[in-house]
Amino acid sequence: MALISTDRLTMRFGPTTALDALTVSVEPGVIGLVGANGAGKSTLIKVLLGLLPATEGTAQVLGLDAAGDSEAIRQQVGYMPEHDCLPADTTATEFVVHMARMSGLPMTAARERTADVLRHVGLYEERYRAVGGYSTGMRQRVKLAQALVHDPDLVLLDEPTNGLDPAGRDEMLGLIRKVGTDFGISVLVTSHLLGELERICDHVVVIEGGRLLRSSSTADVTAVSGVLLVEVDDRADALASALAQVGVAARLSGRMLEVALSGEQTYDAIRDATANLGLGLVRMERRRHRMVELFEQPVTSRHAQGGRQ
Repeated sequence: MALISTDRLTMRFGPTTALDALTVSVEPGVIGLVGANGAGKSTLIKVLLGLLPATEGTAQVLGLDAAGDSEAIRQQVGYMPEHDCLPADTTATEFVVHMARMSGLPMTAARERTADVLRHVGLYEERYRAVGGYSTGMRQRVKLAQALVHDPDLVLLDEPTNGLDPAGRDEMLGLIRKVGTDFGISVLVTSHLLGELERICDHVVVIEGGRLLRSSSTADVTAVSGVLLVEVDDRADALASALAQVGVAARLSGRMLEVALSGEQTYDAIRDATANLGLGLVRMERRRHRMVELFEQPVTSRHAQGGRQ
């Protein structure tokens, strides 16, 4: 059974189309939903939760219809919204217990689950402090905790690293990966920061303007390319010229040379040219594709690639 599937899902707000005939299916795991701000990510999450009725098409979550079974979906799904929604005058414990009770847990179980989940997100020592005195990172952890407290099968995390500094982003990404690997809970996490999702996700769904751009495993998206990255200790421009003389295409990219790989002879040419110039070879490795390259393709090829999924 697919974790999430949509069939020609369309959502319009007057003249604006937020989701445009989106058809995609993903299996359980840690799934990244990536796209620029305004791409339709938050709208898709709200449709999946039954908070917004789709204009056209269908969506299923855990085998349940998003339009007709939204209450059942919300019993099995945790949701971490993008916006700040925490009451400043309550403690983390009070708020998470309240959310657990709203999910149907009896009081004793709600308190036990709250203590456990606040420990997992690193707030156990701070659990009786008012949320209003928390840092942005701590508030994000409270939002994550309330999404997990009822032990859902799936959590939907909308831009969970928003407003965090680099260290806070790293910690949040580590927690998200732990949810998927250690807790066995599937995760759909949205972000406009492509590098974040490369690090933690098994699968990525890329949307642009509400349309599917690509849906594939992270390994496929970031597979090695046909380009060698070469770093030498000095005179990289001289190495590029020497390679050009033997028919090997190379261009400077900062301190690195990007060399077109055309077989084992390319490695031999780099070795010989480096030795002849008396240069020190610092490193040589295959460049991996980056997610950002998906957004650098011509529009026609983007739509063709999305349509093959």
